[in-house]
Amino acid sequence: MKTGRRTAAAAAFVGALGLSALNAPTAQAADTGITVSDIVINDGKPVVVGTTKEVKPPISFDIALPAGYSTDDPSRYDAFPFLYRGSMETAADTGENFIGPGGYTCFERDTKHAHCEGELHIDPDPSRDEVDSNSDATTWKVGVSLRLFKADGGLKAAEREPRSLTVRLKRAARATTDASPEPVTKGRPITVTGKVTRANWGTKKYDAYGGRTVSLQFRAKGAAAFKTVKKATTGSAGTLKATVTASLDGSYRWVYFGNSTTGVATSAADYVDVR
Repeated sequence: MKTGRRTAAAAAFVGALGLSALNAPTAQAADTGITVSDIVINDGKPVVVGTTKEVKPPISFDIALPAGYSTDDPSRYDAFPFLYRGSMETAADTGENFIGPGGYTCFERDTKHAHCEGELHIDPDPSRDEVDSNSDATTWKVGVSLRLFKADGGLKAAEREPRSLTVRLKRAARATTDASPEPVTKGRPITVTGKVTRANWGTKKYDAYGGRTVSLQFRAKGAAAFKTVKKATTGSAGTLKATVTASLDGSYRWVYFGNSTTGVATSAADYVDVR
């Protein structure tokens, strides 16, 4: 449950902001005294990104303000987490290997503390630098941008802090299923084919994903859950094939459970009528 009144909101994408929210001249870099804690990104789960759709993983964090600053005046402070690879300063300054906030809102807990909720913004569009290579499917570090402003609006202090928290980015995968014949006589074979592909962040297309162990699952008509009935390995073209014996009406699907660089792929189910 959210508590306290709303104190601040940042709703613009970093792409629209430029990097002004992160950049501060070196001469002005100084300890702000702001504390950011309890950072949670995407509920602690990996972030899976495809080739075209923007992804907005949820973030939440808490802010504690230094002496002389109050949540009553949110225009005088700014703090938020971001993701980066390599050098934190280079990523934040150039936008390369950097993933920033889409928007966030902070809720006052008292005059010194606020709880903030929002989202990161990942756009796989070729014009963006966020995920433009398959090497980006790895562990990203978490940093925090902190700024304090003077009463006249000028920048008083700014800093970036690395955190021990990490977030793994994964390439999205897809799977298809086709079961035949439909309908089928009880006791006769059913051939279930399919294909597994995964996002190529360099070409912005889905490529065949060979050499993967994939589970064939079946859910009988009226049953609540799917159960694994066989496993198969994708060929070089990402193709799958398995044969089962027709016994009950029900649906078949292929499920690839992913790995350290690739997300889970679950195909649409294909219903077979057994007569």
